Amino acid sequence: MILKRNIFLLTLFFVFTLQNAFSQGYRVKTIVIDAGHGGDKPGAAGSYSKEKNIALQVALKLGRKFEEEMPGVKILYTRKRDIDVSLYKRAEIANNAKADLFIAIHCNSMPDKRVVTGYTKRKGKKTARYSYVKDKSTRGVETFVAGSHRLHEQDGAIRENADISLEKDYKKNYDGYDPKDPETFIILSLFKNVYRDKSLRLAKLIQNNYTKENHRMDRGVKEQGILVLQRCGLPSVLTEIGFISNPTEEDYMNSASGQSEIVNAIFKAVKTYKKQTEVN
Repeated sequence: MILKRNIFLLTLFFVFTLQNAFSQGYRVKTIVIDAGHGGDKPGAAGSYSKEKNIALQVALKLGRKFEEEMPGVKILYTRKRDIDVSLYKRAEIANNAKADLFIAIHCNSMPDKRVVTGYTKRKGKKTARYSYVKDKSTRGVETFVAGSHRLHEQDGAIRENADISLEKDYKKNYDGYDPKDPETFIILSLFKNVYRDKSLRLAKLIQNNYTKENHRMDRGVKEQGILVLQRCGLPSVLTEIGFISNPTEEDYMNSASGQSEIVNAIFKAVKTYKKQTEVN
């Protein structure tokens, strides 16, 4: 308990120090593009495609657009091929490069629905029979920033981050982070508050372009304790570009035209963000 209190106080000290340094000047010079999943962690699956492949295709196209139209900005990738990169390494790439933005590309998916298929009577008692069917109707786009302001979202984030326990030496690599311990989770979230406003600004710009220019269904900007975002010492977003479990959106995300629209929406958002936030 004493150790955690000391860590908490030390965290607050660093938060105030970082806030002061951050206010001195900010320019978008380096952007890290993170294609979600990869290798033996394929992410969500649709009827014919996998999240890891769509995320990589969009990430590479987004990077090329920046290189062509914003040549003064350095672009780094967490992966450029089908390999698995640990979450801590993804954030480490951005932190070590002293990057100014981190953009993670992911696809959403809905779990199967449990539906009642009938009833069985036994000894006068009625019992429902169930089966599971694919939820193919849910659609839309949403963008996440790091946060933990609601308890149910914190619990969801702990479940989301549970995959790190499958990684070798995860306690060492994540500085003692326990995916089941809300206290260590909250300490990490304090660091992220330094970059919250800028992360939210970029996320809102991305969502605005998705919905107004691409006419996608808006599922909003959300704050959640996603570990890869928590560990980035810079403004960071994770954008879910559509539901791979929805056949129409799966086709859209796999098409050249759909990927082009997604890339343009993110690129224009960054361009606007850069203009609005850069200070001398």
